[in-house]
Amino acid sequence: MSAASKKTLVVRNGTLIDGSGRPAARNDAIVIEGNRIRSVGALPQDVELEDRRTVEVIDAGGQWIMPGLIDAHCHVSYGYPMIKGEGKGKGTTRPEFSTLKSARSVQKVLRSGVTSISVPGGTWFTDVGVRDAIKLGLMEGPRMYVAGRMIVTYGCIEDDEPSWEGTPDHSIGKLCNTADEMVTEVRRQSKHGVNFIKMADSRSGESQMLAKDEIAAVVGEAHRRNLRVGIHSRGAGSTRAAAEAGVDWIIHADLATDRDLEAVAKGGMPIIPTATFLAVVVELGQTVKAEQVQLDINRMKRHFDLLCELMHKARKRGIKLLVGTDTGNNSFTPYGELHAKELEIFVKYGGYTPMEAIVAATRDNAYAVGLEGQVGELAPGKLADLIVLNKDPIADITVLQGGKHLAWVIKDGRIVDLDRRDEVLTFQQAAE
Repeated sequence: MSAASKKTLVVRNGTLIDGSGRPAARNDAIVIEGNRIRSVGALPQDVELEDRRTVEVIDAGGQWIMPGLIDAHCHVSYGYPMIKGEGKGKGTTRPEFSTLKSARSVQKVLRSGVTSISVPGGTWFTDVGVRDAIKLGLMEGPRMYVAGRMIVTYGCIEDDEPSWEGTPDHSIGKLCNTADEMVTEVRRQSKHGVNFIKMADSRSGESQMLAKDEIAAVVGEAHRRNLRVGIHSRGAGSTRAAAEAGVDWIIHADLATDRDLEAVAKGGMPIIPTATFLAVVVELGQTVKAEQVQLDINRMKRHFDLLCELMHKARKRGIKLLVGTDTGNNSFTPYGELHAKELEIFVKYGGYTPMEAIVAATRDNAYAVGLEGQVGELAPGKLADLIVLNKDPIADITVLQGGKHLAWVIKDGRIVDLDRRDEVLTFQQAAE
């Protein structure tokens, strides 16, 4: 450990949005020692700001301080952005190239103010490798909480090939057509170090593809191995079946009926609407090619409207909503750009105040990365992940998007070098 990393880091002045939901307040001093917050409030008497050998000071006067953002739904090795000259046939066909590209992408994520991401499915065990490279200090990046390939059956999303092809090794889905096969896949993924299991029902939700007993078998085995389970479920039947089977969170649920939402409320699990993907398609309109979104834009608009309704229905029932974006799922969801777009949607369409949206994307989202009570709130003893902005996100929630108003990013108690953003941007431009 370098001498610089042993220094006490103090963030002085500015306005504090601590992630708890309390009103923004004047900040005196946030004291960070190692990778944890020592104190928030009055400067401890034993911290000598003049001793620059042991103390580093950030003056946030005229700025806003808040927890690092968390994206509860961010794909890393999904195949996007496509790189010109790479890839033959369908999918990402070279694990070595995918790993290097994924490692590059998450650096852009971090430099946009996102200090943690939940990765619900990718190719091979690429995301596990990138996660561990960050954890072991080989590279910079956000905290990563990752699933392996999505467990699917015939007719599910990511079952895109003819039955005689199945799901190739470079596919994002893993075909399992019985509960026993699904349990075996849970064990295989557990062996290779995933944090949670991702199941996936039909793409658009019109039909239910996964039976309740199959979902329950996966949940039982995963929980026995201390793994959580998330499920892609747009449809009514699969959402209720997943809730009754005890999954840990449900993704989308736009076609959920009142009866389904009652089951979710009773089960106590959160929903991750992930409306950003759909919102971007609607905003881009006809400039998005049909093959990029699998079907027509009108269908995407219908699903977006349903998700906006879902936000209100879920909140009335006490269902917690988490903030995810589907970044990395297509060429129009680039890394570093849209991770805070979902907060704007929560405010504009979901009835959230900016403060409520910030809490959802920080303190509440900590659950989606397995660190509830550890990140997402600026308080003594918490992990030191925070950002400093030069504009007020309470006055305008959109200032969080794209990292354009970042003055500082601190992850795990270390200052992130934002001057390297241009270097990562060059990689993004090469992909376009």
